[in-house]
Amino acid sequence: MAVAYELPALSKEAVANTASLLRIVILVFISGAAIASRLFAVINFESIIHEFDPWFNYRATKVLAKDGFYEFWNWFDPTAWYPLGRVVGGTIYPGLMATSGVIYNFLHALHLPVDIRNICVLLAPGFSALTAYATYLRICRSLGGHFIGIAPGYISRSVAGSYDNEAIAIFLLMFTFYLWIRALKQGSAFFGTLAAIFYFYMVAAWGGYAFITNMIPLHALALVLMGRYSSRLYVGYSSWYAIGTLASMQVPFVGFQPVRTSEHMGALGVFGLLQLIAFTELVRSHLPSKQFQLVLRASVGVLFVLGTLGLVVLTSKGWIAPWTGRFYSLWDTGYAKIHIPIIASVSEHQPTAWPAFFMDLNFLIFVFPVGVVLCFKELRDEHVFVIIYAVVASYFAGVMVRLMLTLTPCVCVSAAIAVSSLLDTYIDPEEPDAPEEPVPASSSSSTEADGSASAPASASAATPAATPKKQQSKKKSSGKKTGIYGLDTRLAVIGNTVFLMLVFVLHCTWVTSNAYSSPSVVLASRGPDGSQNIIDDFREAYYWLRMNTPETSVVASWWDYGYQIAGMADRPTLVDNNTWNNTHIATVGKIMASPEDKAYPILRKHDVDYVLVIFGGLLGYSGDDINKFLWMVRIAQGIWPDEIKEANYFTPRGEYKVDESASAVMKESVMYKTSYYRFSELFGGGQAVDRVRQQHLPKQGPTLDYLEEAFTSENWIVRIYKVKQDDPLGRDHKVANAFAAGKKRKRVRPTSRRKAPNQSNPAWYKDSLTNALRALAQKSKSTLPRDVYVTIEEAAGRTYIHEYYIRDLHAANPDRPVHPDSSFVYTGYKASLAILLSMVSQPGLDGTPGGKICRGINACLQDILALVRSKGNDVGRLFKDPEMNRLLANLANI
Repeated sequence: MAVAYELPALSKEAVANTASLLRIVILVFISGAAIASRLFAVINFESIIHEFDPWFNYRATKVLAKDGFYEFWNWFDPTAWYPLGRVVGGTIYPGLMATSGVIYNFLHALHLPVDIRNICVLLAPGFSALTAYATYLRICRSLGGHFIGIAPGYISRSVAGSYDNEAIAIFLLMFTFYLWIRALKQGSAFFGTLAAIFYFYMVAAWGGYAFITNMIPLHALALVLMGRYSSRLYVGYSSWYAIGTLASMQVPFVGFQPVRTSEHMGALGVFGLLQLIAFTELVRSHLPSKQFQLVLRASVGVLFVLGTLGLVVLTSKGWIAPWTGRFYSLWDTGYAKIHIPIIASVSEHQPTAWPAFFMDLNFLIFVFPVGVVLCFKELRDEHVFVIIYAVVASYFAGVMVRLMLTLTPCVCVSAAIAVSSLLDTYIDPEEPDAPEEPVPASSSSSTEADGSASAPASASAATPAATPKKQQSKKKSSGKKTGIYGLDTRLAVIGNTVFLMLVFVLHCTWVTSNAYSSPSVVLASRGPDGSQNIIDDFREAYYWLRMNTPETSVVASWWDYGYQIAGMADRPTLVDNNTWNNTHIATVGKIMASPEDKAYPILRKHDVDYVLVIFGGLLGYSGDDINKFLWMVRIAQGIWPDEIKEANYFTPRGEYKVDESASAVMKESVMYKTSYYRFSELFGGGQAVDRVRQQHLPKQGPTLDYLEEAFTSENWIVRIYKVKQDDPLGRDHKVANAFAAGKKRKRVRPTSRRKAPNQSNPAWYKDSLTNALRALAQKSKSTLPRDVYVTIEEAAGRTYIHEYYIRDLHAANPDRPVHPDSSFVYTGYKASLAILLSMVSQPGLDGTPGGKICRGINACLQDILALVRSKGNDVGRLFKDPEMNRLLANLANI
């Protein structure tokens, strides 16, 4: 056979050694590229933990590194889900923290004092290199490791600082699948046990372990249905399932779920099916054919009935839990929005937009189906697994953005198969021989040919069955050889393929550096000159909370920011990203959706000191709480449908607006008021504009009565409000604010315009201890001692506050009692009278000019105090008591 180009003459041993060296070098470069492409966040910003969940993981890892695994395992966090708290050790997947803790202790054992934060930041890039190697092991093609090393679909959850469970889970996913294929191909219990160990590691690290739990049984079931049952399948699956299930039950958060939840019943069912098939094969070898058929039919019928009946009974009794809401939402994309809005409110649980596939996979998404088709051509056991994985992951990635992460490894494997096959075909130097041209025959040779062919011709003519035409065509076609001719075709195809891979590298680098390397706690923008501006409002606000509030201050915010507040501000929170208590989250939603006067009792009931909201209207930050507000309303409506209705927050035309046309309920909500409070002041008297919603706000902004602004970050992204304490006089805060505003207006009123009381008319002091004391002080100012005069003035000021409040409430609603509980008035009266009595009863006043007045005041006050005490707490009756009016007149006329 001809060759397109010559290869150097090398021995097989030299070729093998060179290939091994190149393989190692290539894998090292792939690992380096995988790590380096994930360091943009550290280079552009700093070594910092990203997003939301990683902050809790980092906080938990610090506890493990500082106090040890035993304390971490029994850690109760009283600051989370205040006032309930959280048993952390039994409600998390500890694999990520344990991995970082082992690395931390190992490095410190080597006397390398690496900070735990740097380990957490760089853990995901380190494991991405292992993922690339695991992918190479699975398909023995370096392109697979190269693709998954830099694919944005995987990088999005594994950049430096993304300290989440997925940082190590994808490596465990790929390596567990690799060990399963090895166990299946070799029928090895050893590799089955290794697969079970890494499966246990996966269970301890990520809740997505259910993907492995169902993928391996689905593969085994498909092989059985294809007639490929073998002892290798039985040994590999049985060793994996038995050991892996027992090991997974050692994780406290998982417990008995592998045998009591619907998500795990598929694996258990396939395990039982394989045992039944193995037993059937054993019986087949000991029974005749007819007896075996009879026993088989009877056994299958009985076992099917018993199994179905047992499953129904156990499910109805609650021993087998139904599918969770997240699994239901995979089959019915509208289920969560209707029944469990807390699940639908998470952006990662939304259906995937089509451009996201190209964004995360680039040209791999086009060659991915080619790789799946090539698997059909060979269709060995491992190829069946890739096909099933491709179908399942493609569907799940389409219904949930988060599951793009599970599709990416399969796409990289299938694309590597396709591209490698293409390159192998066109790099192969062998090419078919050129077809021979027909040589014209001479007359003599043709005669000889005719003569020599006469005998066979006659023989064939005598034979009744001639050679079929199809057989002749096959003989003719067998002489033609297919293949690649020349270097020009090879170079064209190889050049285009290499060009696509170079574009893929550029695309991955751009997407990684611009879209997936920005920590959510630190934002960045570009100026007109291209310079980068850092927006650090989140850390600024959390630092203010940490440094300016007591350690016991409770912060109420939407659950998205709970982990960040606990990690950076170190303050208790009502809710956080664990989202285990839907009612508690709905309570926060109700607070945000209610008017101030209705939200205030809930805030006080939960001991909330500060309310934190995220507002992007000034800077154009679209991820603010106003855009999430409808989800808060929906979640609250699920618990309190009579109090919170989503329709009330839309305009009459059904629009979600924040401008003049916004509904009254929307404008009165705590979320609206805390977001737009004082916002119009930034526009110098002009009309304020929300840059996110692109709407003009009302010129008159909202006011606050029960909350007061405590802190607003530089760019107004984070706004913190302090919840006012109960009024010391027991007044409603709205009334107290109105009263305070009234006092200020009276103070600026010119003195010349004030009208003095008509002292000739004794009725002016009727029903008023305040006026009586003021009249007494004015009348006796020249004769009373200075300290007695000042005390009378101060007592008048105290009683004025109490009497004003009672009269104001009574004037607003004359049909109800003056005050339901006026004990504070009673206390104030007694305090004022007691101080006056102590002052006018001082020894040595008898010989002074004011001694007679003080004796009269003393006697009158004694009578008033006795009357006040006789009324108990219902001081309101004093205003209509004639005896009180007589005593007040006597006091004023002393």
